[in-house]
Amino acid sequence: MDVRQQRVEFVIAAIREEKPFGELCKEFGVSRPTGYLWLRRYRTSGLEGIAEKTRRPHVSPKKTSPDVEQQVIELRQQYPDWGARKLGALLEQAGTRLPASTIHRILRRNRMVQDRYQASREWRRFERSRPNELWQMDFKGPRGWNQDVGPLSILDDHSRYLIGLKALGSTEGGPVREQLEDTFQKVGMPEAMLMDHGIPWWNSRSPLGLTKITVWLMEQGVRLYWSGIGHPQTQGKVERFHGTLLRSIEKRRVWKQTSQAWLDHYRWEYNHLRPHEALGMKTPATVWEPSPRKYQPHPPKWEYPEGAVLRKVDADGKIQIAGKQWHFSRALSRQWVQIVPLGQRVLIYYCATLIRELDLSIQRSTIVDRWMQDSF
Repeated sequence: MDVRQQRVEFVIAAIREEKPFGELCKEFGVSRPTGYLWLRRYRTSGLEGIAEKTRRPHVSPKKTSPDVEQQVIELRQQYPDWGARKLGALLEQAGTRLPASTIHRILRRNRMVQDRYQASREWRRFERSRPNELWQMDFKGPRGWNQDVGPLSILDDHSRYLIGLKALGSTEGGPVREQLEDTFQKVGMPEAMLMDHGIPWWNSRSPLGLTKITVWLMEQGVRLYWSGIGHPQTQGKVERFHGTLLRSIEKRRVWKQTSQAWLDHYRWEYNHLRPHEALGMKTPATVWEPSPRKYQPHPPKWEYPEGAVLRKVDADGKIQIAGKQWHFSRALSRQWVQIVPLGQRVLIYYCATLIRELDLSIQRSTIVDRWMQDSF
């Protein structure tokens, strides 16, 4: 169970008092203080309250003093082509001793250097515990590619195995679904997928952002997550792969020769030949295995838990809860959704995916795709 799902399921069970609290904490692998903390935060702020909080300390007793930091800034302005080590030597001559790493952080904090990629230290890095728990999917940008849209990449979160690499030439939903169907038929289906706020899996005009592609994936029993807007590190693994792919294209000078045949060969090389540091220098192919979940072109009607409270979305994409009509999405027209009442809050599920949180006390609706973004 991933971090998001664990906290939501715990809160639901705790509020409903399904089991003694101590037994519930033991089942979810958390301490009683942590359990009470999650419950208190949810009752106060809903899903936003149980989102992952930053680990940055409120007080940093060892933080560099403002005077010393200003000294570093002035030296950098005087010698803009000097790096942290050279500046450190000059500072030491003036009687101030600082590690090069500290100087570099000061320069970066003041935007005086620019790393190619520097993930925020507030973000925790997560990795799924087994293959096919989560697939990350995204289109590569056009840079270094001979089409307006780069290839579609599908990457397994646990093994970094490159499941798909296809030059579709566009982001239209039809070709993307065909590619996904072909992939599912060959290697099985994931438990969940992570995508960004882009076409064709996000609709900016829809209150829920749902599209035909995302509804189809939900009906297959795949839980869906969306990355944070403006936070590519949420999809860090597939973004990292795109950087690796671009460097390969540039270093091998194959800009004009890139084709699907070249991508197929590169995918084989990436999976079977290229060792990966995050895997202890193993290749992704030695860690990954096909999913036992088989693709069903015509899946049976989704079975919600026995006794679940259900509502049917009307033709306009609306449902009525607590005497008020809530606009969801026309993509869910005439579909059944599950209603999970938790006091003055209501969680809405479509198939296995949590898609909405309602706060009846203030008549507020929360799109849940952005909460706990650093669970990935």
